Amino acid sequence: MKFEVHIPFVELLGFELRRFGDGEAEIAFCPRPEHENSFNVVHGGASMTLLDVVMAHAARSVEPSMGCVTIEMKTSFMRAARGPLVAQGTLLHRTATMAFTEGRIMDAAGQMCAHATGTFKFVSRLPVGKGTKELNRIRTD
Repeated sequence: MKFEVHIPFVELLGFELRRFGDGEAEIAFCPRPEHENSFNVVHGGASMTLLDVVMAHAARSVEPSMGCVTIEMKTSFMRAARGPLVAQGTLLHRTATMAFTEGRIMDAAGQMCAHATGTFKFVSRLPVGKGTKELNRIRTD
């Protein structure tokens, strides 16, 4: 399954979208050595990105025409993460403009490595394709 939007950082990390719908999302991640910290386990920043993306997709799965941005995220690390990993996101509650989610990262043995909760705001998607960089520059000036 392909991600609906081009997210360069997600592509760099090599995330694979496996499920997207009905308030749930699942993303697989096979970390490479460059995703590790000095202890030779998955860097917390890579894990937090995985949780952020899977929770955002769980939120967007009920409103796919909208984008969403992270407002707040709390992460707890239970154990060192070693790949391959699977992240699962669930929409807990939504309002017209906000989504409240949770996410988990599981290792190949089925052990939870990290858990997060996140709050996301639904926003109109920016146009993509030719001229997008120029349009984005104008919007941020």
